[in-house]
Amino acid sequence: MAKKNNQHKLVLNFLQKEQGKAFNYKQICSRLGIQDPSGRNHIIKTLKKLKHKGQITELDRGKYTVKNTKLFYQGTLDLTSSGNGYIVCEEFEQDVFVDRKHLSNAFHRDTVTFSLIRSKKRGKKEGTIVEIIQRSRSTYVGTLEVFDKVFCIQPNNISNQLFLISKEDTFKAQVGDRVLVEMVSWKKKSKYPNAKVIEILGTPGTHETEIHSIMATHGLPWRFDNQIEKEAEKLSPEISKEELSKRIDFREILTITIDPKDAKDFDDAISFRELKKDVFEVGIHIADVSHFVQEDSLLDKEAFSRGTSVYLVDRVVPMLPEKLSNLVCSLRPNEEKYTFSAVFTLNATGEIIEEWFGRTVICSDNRFSYEEAQHIIENKSQDIPENISLTGKKEKISSDVLKAITTLDKIAKIKREKRLKNGAISFDKIEVKFNLTPEKLPDSIYFKQSKAANHLIEEFMLLANQQVARFIGNQEPAPDFVYRVHDEPNDEKLMQLARIASGFGYKLNLTTPEQIAKSINHLLKKCKNTKEAYLLDTLAVRSMSKAVYTTKNIGHYGLGFDFYTHFTSPIRRYPDVVVHRLLAYYLQKKKTNTSELETQMKHCTDREVLATKAERDSIKFMQVKYMSDRVGQHFEGIISGVTERGIFIELTESKCEGFIPIQQIPEDYFVFEPHNYCMVGQHTKQTYRLGDPVEVALLKTNLIKRQIELELIT
Repeated sequence: MAKKNNQHKLVLNFLQKEQGKAFNYKQICSRLGIQDPSGRNHIIKTLKKLKHKGQITELDRGKYTVKNTKLFYQGTLDLTSSGNGYIVCEEFEQDVFVDRKHLSNAFHRDTVTFSLIRSKKRGKKEGTIVEIIQRSRSTYVGTLEVFDKVFCIQPNNISNQLFLISKEDTFKAQVGDRVLVEMVSWKKKSKYPNAKVIEILGTPGTHETEIHSIMATHGLPWRFDNQIEKEAEKLSPEISKEELSKRIDFREILTITIDPKDAKDFDDAISFRELKKDVFEVGIHIADVSHFVQEDSLLDKEAFSRGTSVYLVDRVVPMLPEKLSNLVCSLRPNEEKYTFSAVFTLNATGEIIEEWFGRTVICSDNRFSYEEAQHIIENKSQDIPENISLTGKKEKISSDVLKAITTLDKIAKIKREKRLKNGAISFDKIEVKFNLTPEKLPDSIYFKQSKAANHLIEEFMLLANQQVARFIGNQEPAPDFVYRVHDEPNDEKLMQLARIASGFGYKLNLTTPEQIAKSINHLLKKCKNTKEAYLLDTLAVRSMSKAVYTTKNIGHYGLGFDFYTHFTSPIRRYPDVVVHRLLAYYLQKKKTNTSELETQMKHCTDREVLATKAERDSIKFMQVKYMSDRVGQHFEGIISGVTERGIFIELTESKCEGFIPIQQIPEDYFVFEPHNYCMVGQHTKQTYRLGDPVEVALLKTNLIKRQIELELIT
């Protein structure tokens, strides 16, 4: 009897530890180390008895999980465009679905308490929100309106929700003004929360109002407060003898920077010298922000709060005050600067012979734009023509600089080829950029594509990031550290990609993570310049997980690295500042408090996501503004999205995206087929699929909603 009870306890303890997961008897035996047939039979009988007693549940045929004894759980709500949501909860492997009718007035990213309810879909957890523990935000943006003599707004980013505002809380705003409001209360039986106006943003549709609305919607600050600016002003860029004595001096070694032509803050520089034939010393020197921004100082707290610099179309919302980002820390040419460096001795194929990490001082000899560096690489020439020169005049570089750039380019090309061969995934990213008039109006659109000069910088920054992470991660025992990780692709989305690709005659090997990566690279290369390229590229991107900051290293799938961090951009990313601090501590064999590190990195990941959304919104606004005087014109485009509401079209010439409602698709009644990413006419069987080329006319634009409405030309 005792033996049976022990086995019951053993199985029950195992399932309780793995709460939220289901296992069959083979998996349980394997995890418990039971291999003999008799032991397996006992486990089968034990599972049946525990189920009969109601202590465990058979979720699926032969798969068991422990019954939830908890009634309530806590998590973060993610709302989808459909109005339904998912709760991310650490206690469950999969997110918990919440139907819109069970949201209980919770908004996107709110921290909530929820309970589980019986789901109609087998194996899918479903919940209902019981309580809102903490709102993700307290301020919202909308246009002041009046209905039945009651003032209200409907927030821009929350559909079908009015906020009521009393007359005395309008802050002298007029009906029609775009305003920033703060939620003050929400009575239990009321459908609507009460709010008050805290700032008038301006007239909807005007440039400054719309940009400020984007910033306010995403909680981006307009400016630094006076105390922060005063702290920054105290900092001096001067090099002290005392500090210099603690650093390795690289000032006499050839050093260059390569950045966008309009860059003002320079995070990174590269030094180069030939040690002997085909052996080179390459230093990746990064602005030593952590020297100036001391832990727990006002500047540090502000930088952490912001998390990252945000690059809107017409302005930058910096992480650090301008005195730091553009002057004190920025690696400007012919100025001595403090840096934190990763220095490598490399052979001609980029293999590492030696490496060193530590604090240094440098003096950059030359600043190049990507266009200038690209010209040098392509032409192997010391001459830079005036049409691409940063000075607007014809320039001549030294033979040493020419050798440095061309040698670094050769090594970078070899390293890039090896990286892709080893499983790194390569997506051709095209960035939309605008040439703006002095009034900040979009004059023209151009596309930024990576070339050899971009790849040169990318490969050496990847090298530094990878080797810093490897240096820490390989220590025994490995101390707490910040990693930039990227999980394996979503299995379900990969299967969809494989199914769609097979319809075009392509095969994907999904046997191992390494084979998947190589197979996706092969697919993207093979389908390039075909009619199905856009569809397959989009589905491949969608199958990928999102990269995050964490202390738990699982490697970076997209890059094919076992170790990876962010070390190279501390002027614009807070995790890089933390990485510098931790590396400095560990190099000196010191200990530091890392108890809050994981929580801090989650905040940094959230701020990065928010920054990406704000940047996209500003691009969308500029695209709509650019297209506003082109109503009636015809354009070539590609179907860039298919939803139950209609189809999105990306215009080939400008990359601007417009929308055609499903009821406006002519000549038939169309039905959305989500698994095939297409619309199908019920009578004609006419199909509009993701990636199909189409011709459209521009019907109208809406600056306030940032929408472009198109008409299909058949």
